Amino acid sequence: MHEFKLPTMSCGHCVRAVTEAAQEVDPQARVEVDLARKEARVESSQARERFVAALAEAGYAPG
Repeated sequence: MHEFKLPTMSCGHCVRAVTEAAQEVDPQARVEVDLARKEARVESSQARERFVAALAEAGYAPG
């Protein structure tokens, strides 16, 4: 399980964008996004660095 703090996430669109970015890395990933806490949890066997890069590219660099 990978956990990310996403300080720039602020709305429902952000939640969708974060979910889509994570699922581009691993379509089978289980993604949970908590907008109020500005956090995302991704259950996947893929390397954390791949998710960090995908989230940053989508505009939500983990803080």
